[in-house]
Amino acid sequence: MFPVYVFDGNPPDLKAAEIQKRMGKRVSAEKALDFAIFEGDEEEIEKQSRRLVKVNAKHVKNCKKLFDLMGIPWVDAPSEAEAQCAELLKKGKVDFVATEDMDALAFGSSVLLRHFTFNVDRKTPITQFSLQKFQEIFNVTHDQFIDFCILLGCDYCEKISGIGPKNAIKLILEHKTIENIVENLDKKKYKVPQDWKFREARQLFKNPEVIPGEIFYSFLLKY
Repeated sequence: MFPVYVFDGNPPDLKAAEIQKRMGKRVSAEKALDFAIFEGDEEEIEKQSRRLVKVNAKHVKNCKKLFDLMGIPWVDAPSEAEAQCAELLKKGKVDFVATEDMDALAFGSSVLLRHFTFNVDRKTPITQFSLQKFQEIFNVTHDQFIDFCILLGCDYCEKISGIGPKNAIKLILEHKTIENIVENLDKKKYKVPQDWKFREARQLFKNPEVIPGEIFYSFLLKY
């Protein structure tokens, strides 16, 4: 067994708001770091410094060069890396997807491992998620699972505030689709986002921009 690394490509337009939000968090972390340095708080300095780590083009280039020297295959995704990982798994080119991003399941990854690269000192066990098992337990289709994920919040649109996992799966089982959920939702208790782009997010999960997995057969063999 050997790893296949997948690098992110250009983010989809729907992710613009999420990227803007992350930039805001980065500015906040920079201010927090300055204050921690002023206070001499070593623990907080380390914490905020980790939040400000940013991978640039040079890092990526050097990483790819290292992989080539080590004989480790890598793939440049045209857009979201998790979508490309899911495509490779669906086409039988890899055995599982290892990522911290749960969106990989919505993109169709049947087996997801989290905490796969965590340092053993953190004593965090690797957690395996099975998309098929989830769908069997709750008797939902993959389209309904995607709507469930959107209800919980994703990178591509806002969510209905106040709806957690228990309410989300209950609503999906009762109403089947987000359209039906919105139609029957208690608007006094839950506020549906204005101009909510859940349909666009749904389509992105169902038809992401990826390189077809079939073409990677000969590519992976050379390693």
